Amino acid sequence: MLKIEHLIKRYGTFSLDCSLEIKPGCVTGLIGQNGAGKSTTFKAALGLIKPDSGTIRILGKDIGDFGTRDREELGVVLSDSGFSGYLTIRDIIPVLNGLYEKFDKAFFQEQIQKSGLPDNKKIKEFSTGMKAKLKVITAISHRAKLLILDEPTAGLDVVARDELLELLRDYMEQEEDRSILISSHISGDLESLCDDIYMIHEGKIILHEDTDVLLDDYALIKADDRQYVALDKQYILRSRKESFGYSCLTNQRQYYLENNPGLTIEKGTIDSVITMMIRGAAI
Repeated sequence: MLKIEHLIKRYGTFSLDCSLEIKPGCVTGLIGQNGAGKSTTFKAALGLIKPDSGTIRILGKDIGDFGTRDREELGVVLSDSGFSGYLTIRDIIPVLNGLYEKFDKAFFQEQIQKSGLPDNKKIKEFSTGMKAKLKVITAISHRAKLLILDEPTAGLDVVARDELLELLRDYMEQEEDRSILISSHISGDLESLCDDIYMIHEGKIILHEDTDVLLDDYALIKADDRQYVALDKQYILRSRKESFGYSCLTNQRQYYLENNPGLTIEKGTIDSVITMMIRGAAI
């Protein structure tokens, strides 16, 4: 669906060098701190900025050969874009109908009603959550094959995030060959939605893992100084000095459970993996 190989983009002191692949039928997450390169990657994949080098293939075509009709197969939500605040939902329906050959007006209106969005109120009067829902509903209303969503849940409360994620799950269930690339700094959103996750830091991919593997096989080991010295470190990815001793990140939780019964071993989470991959030291 989307394959990026050695995408290079430089802005002053910042340099992006990114490779990733979104497979058919999968939801892939891209996580990282603000400024890590998520939005730059998304904009390059959409042809909104020109990379310095690298290749981008989207829906089987090189990005340079991707035409207007091809773009109808994409549903896009960018964190820094949206509709004019002076329009109403009623105003944008004919615009969408003209833009997208496969725009499903009945589906769009049904989702607007389900989400409780007023169709006669100016968008500038919408809350952050209402605007986010509108952008996602628009992205899924023209039978797109690939959704590219940059921080779609940013600024939303728990209930609004859950409603938006439910929209995305429904979208994936409707047809088998659909895919989603989504970025978020809220790990719980990705744990419940994504099949695999890429982690980007300072412009580089530092980890790619299936979500189930990350949650089942990764772990945080807590060891005092004596335990750390004696610890078999062949499966330790990162370590960090703490007041009690050391925290260690491993991707072989079962190995350490079986061979180190006296250690405190906590099941991995996306947050703990992010923290250790960024702040921990390589062994």
